[in-house]
Amino acid sequence: MRDTQPEDTPAPVAAGPTQAGDTQARWAWVERTVWTERMLAALETGVRGGKWFSLMDKVYAPTNLAVAWDTVRRNQGCGGVDGQSLHAFAGCADQELARLGEELRTDTYRPRPVKRVSIPKAGSREARPLGIPTVRDRVVQTALRQVLEPIFERRFLPCSYGFRPGRGCQDALGRVHALLEAGYTWVVDADIQHYFDTIPHDGLMQDIGQEIADGRVLALVRGYLRAGVLDGTETWTPERGTPQGAVISPLLANIYLHPVDAEMTQQGWELVRYADDVVVLCRTEREAQAALAHLQRLIEGRGVTVHPTKTRIVDATQRGGFDFLGYHFERGYRWPRKKSLAKLKDLVRVNTKRTSGQSLSRIVADVNRTLRGWFAYFQHSHPTTFRALDGWVRMRLRSILRKRYGHRGGSRGADHQRWPNAFFRDAGLFTMTEARIAHCWPQMRDHRLESRMREIRLSGLAGGGTG
Repeated sequence: MRDTQPEDTPAPVAAGPTQAGDTQARWAWVERTVWTERMLAALETGVRGGKWFSLMDKVYAPTNLAVAWDTVRRNQGCGGVDGQSLHAFAGCADQELARLGEELRTDTYRPRPVKRVSIPKAGSREARPLGIPTVRDRVVQTALRQVLEPIFERRFLPCSYGFRPGRGCQDALGRVHALLEAGYTWVVDADIQHYFDTIPHDGLMQDIGQEIADGRVLALVRGYLRAGVLDGTETWTPERGTPQGAVISPLLANIYLHPVDAEMTQQGWELVRYADDVVVLCRTEREAQAALAHLQRLIEGRGVTVHPTKTRIVDATQRGGFDFLGYHFERGYRWPRKKSLAKLKDLVRVNTKRTSGQSLSRIVADVNRTLRGWFAYFQHSHPTTFRALDGWVRMRLRSILRKRYGHRGGSRGADHQRWPNAFFRDAGLFTMTEARIAHCWPQMRDHRLESRMREIRLSGLAGGGTG
């Protein structure tokens, strides 16, 4: 029999304007059609019995499903095994949402198989398997995530950055940079082998069950884990893992590695994790060796595997360094890793073919979109990165112009006089070198002003303060 104990009955708490304001600020990101003030108070103070009951009605609430559909529509994506596109779902969204709500209410909803496709893995001959749920399943998964995420977010630790509200890659990269600057230069660069595909279902369900006692919600989660996979013409049922590409998968992946975060943090290790990308920063090689041994025991104790060849210990002050979230860290600097540079060049090449029939202004506009997005992420790289790339992009554009003037071969010396850098600046080309200067100048100016003020204060002290 399903337990009907209310989940949103918080322990008594002395409510006040400041406290209520603090609570709202902490949980400003939650879906407010689900999370009432009373439920937010329960998040803060704990629920009766330590577990959340009767959540299913919040999953299938019409307002929650409507918000979930808006989220799925904004995120775009293609259809799943049923062939239904976002456009087709939108054409009868009210009826589809009502049908989903009724199926969830009556326990007749069943997830469809996930369509598996393989996408290229940058810098590797391997392909990354991606699971594409149907549109209707993405809507339900989003509605489910909006109910579950705050419950587990309350437990998650600061060392975890991936797929969490208000946190992201730049936060994780900033933390790594700060630790390196503080002298934590021995790095455990850990790789969890095929993590998303190998998460044990039973262990994951046990972890979820520590917070959730609604049997219908637990059955829904397990239904997603056990949903069939359509790979080509063959459908099979997974016994482990959660498909990359499913809306709920990042949350489930964080739930399963949370005990590793907790144990490593409790032992005092400086761990930084973004989903299954993990680094541990230490002060000495001996500490790094101990951290790796401890991390390996914890991860393999969870039933997943540390990659035997990709996991290593690195002295970040020496040549070689390590890669993390697209950056390469080495000898006090960071720059885009080789795979990130190769990906950018591949994207630019698509829009700068010498045979392109587009106008120069159109080509520049297309290239600018790529360059601006890439720079926004890699703007903290060593400045020589941008000078070299700016020159390479201009070379590609000069080669197009050279061909249009009837010359053979790629860009060469005389082309720099025909089409100098100023020519492309006037054409509106985004220049990463200039963008970095514009980005860094306010900080440089503040730093120089602070240094000058310090000199003035010191000179005043030296002169006896007579100024």
